Amino acid sequence: MSNKNYDELSFTTRAIHVGADPDPASGAIEPSIYMANSFQLPYDPSTMNWSASEANIYTRNGGVNQGMLERKVANLHGGEDCVVLASGVAALSGLFFTKLKKGDHVIFSTVTYVATYRIFNELWCDKWGIETSIVDCTDVEKIKAAIRPNTKLIHFETPGNPTCCICDIEAIVKLAHEHNIEVSVDNTFSSPYNTRPLEYGVDYVVESLTKYINGHGDSMGGAIIADHKTCEAIRYQAQVNIGGCISPFNAWLIQRGAATFPLRMQVHNDNALAVAEWLEKQPCVSFVAYPGLKSFKGHELAKKQMKNGFGGVLSFGLKGEHDLFNRVVTHLNIFTSAVSLGNTGSLIVFLGEDDERMYLYPEEFHGGFYRVAIGIEDKNDLINDLRQAFKAEGLETVD
Repeated sequence: MSNKNYDELSFTTRAIHVGADPDPASGAIEPSIYMANSFQLPYDPSTMNWSASEANIYTRNGGVNQGMLERKVANLHGGEDCVVLASGVAALSGLFFTKLKKGDHVIFSTVTYVATYRIFNELWCDKWGIETSIVDCTDVEKIKAAIRPNTKLIHFETPGNPTCCICDIEAIVKLAHEHNIEVSVDNTFSSPYNTRPLEYGVDYVVESLTKYINGHGDSMGGAIIADHKTCEAIRYQAQVNIGGCISPFNAWLIQRGAATFPLRMQVHNDNALAVAEWLEKQPCVSFVAYPGLKSFKGHELAKKQMKNGFGGVLSFGLKGEHDLFNRVVTHLNIFTSAVSLGNTGSLIVFLGEDDERMYLYPEEFHGGFYRVAIGIEDKNDLINDLRQAFKAEGLETVD
């Protein structure tokens, strides 16, 4: 582990250099991939703790590439420690599995990733007797009203997936800590380039490294950023003894992608704002949800919390019947119909009227909508691609 002090360096410089020291064995200036699943033991291994993660024992306990990536992600968030697991959902599950027990109560947002919704609305309740409440976390008073004596955690996303709603991190943390409740934030839509929730007093941050930090759509990973004691507990419980470990190759890919993450993220921010502003002018568009728009409900709060931009995801609707959404997608040449986000290429997915969580979304979403993950292509090409797809279906557009 390097002894270099990166504290005075910029975010962009740290994204390149933290956790990326030259290989001590070969002198290679880029990190190697340590594909071994097991490591040489000391002379007398009989006293070792086989569930420990402090030393290289077995890759499920923690690998070399994982450790490099953990140092980088912790640094980018300004965190004390970080655990990197196999996916964003593994990170969510690892945090919740470690921190919660039977009889605890969790408040979670009406707008979350579908796996989070299922964890708290179905799985954790049915299997382990954890009580949960779905609350509009953009309204702090509603959170306050939902607090119970056994409330242990408030979990939310900001921006939220897929409506892009904005929650007041500072206000929620203040309320929670007054009641001895911890707060976790899924920061995937924003990324640490735009928002670092630990700076607002959040206890735990989760990132899907699959998305912006990796940035190339070719690997999966997730991170929990927290204090060292919590991270050690997650390593012991969720990583070593449940087995949610990341592969060395995926950790290496994400480490490589992270070097260009700040540069890419600024383009995601700029492109998404340009596309959102264009969509908002179109007569055929029923609504646009993007925190960077002045018309967006949470815009002023987003300006406060999102320092460099408003992320690369937006949602919008069309004035038309169900299959119009599908037909428009067939005309797109640059956008790909696929889930996920944070890729270099732009993605679009149609969520229909019967989506299982539609009842939790604002009314304008109820007729079906697109969730769009804007890539880093030329923004004019993206706008022109949408324009020609609209025109192909006879939809009116304006410049």
